[in-house]
Amino acid sequence: MYRRVLLRDCLLAGALGLGLLVGLADSASCSEPAGGEHDFDFEFGTWKTHISRLTRPLSGSTTWVEYEGTSVVRKVWEGRANLLELEVSGPAGHIEALSLRLYNPVSRQWTLNFSNSSVGTLGQPTVGEFKNGHGEFYDQESFDGRAILVRFVISEIKPDSCRFEQSFSNDGGKTWEVNWIATDTRMRLTRQRPERSVRRRERGLLPAFPRASV
Repeated sequence: MYRRVLLRDCLLAGALGLGLLVGLADSASCSEPAGGEHDFDFEFGTWKTHISRLTRPLSGSTTWVEYEGTSVVRKVWEGRANLLELEVSGPAGHIEALSLRLYNPVSRQWTLNFSNSSVGTLGQPTVGEFKNGHGEFYDQESFDGRAILVRFVISEIKPDSCRFEQSFSNDGGKTWEVNWIATDTRMRLTRQRPERSVRRRERGLLPAFPRASV
């Protein structure tokens, strides 16, 4: 009898201990901070883009050129990646570029991989993350034969606008010179009201069937 009671108590204690461990594990997993795989969700869509570019960075130059155009951001892998396509023009010329953003679930950081159509290859990625609605990304590159630091900042994020800023540093990050500023404003597509289209078709202003493009 004594052995049975002892065995029952041991089994009960083991079950309680196992339950405690499972509870602690569940609590730890629930307390883990959420990942940042949806950090760029705010940017999906089409944007009107204004860009200011410093013509000769790290040279003492203060000459800036302006561009106007559009940016289109598409979701990839349910938001764990996205593709930005940029096309702008200005007095200094035409720019076609893209940026492939990839989320690393282990480090919980993003890599931003930029390419210009005039080059056709992906450059050195900047790496970083968002905190409190503010994104900062860094890398080290070679510029005019010297090693420099690059900083890319995403800020002033609102439902219909945001700001992007690139800076270079040639003194190890003590000082930074801004050389690229992009201000985006969301473009909302306007749809024609169906009843208005019907009235226009009745008046012969719209074809009864869509025309095939040649």
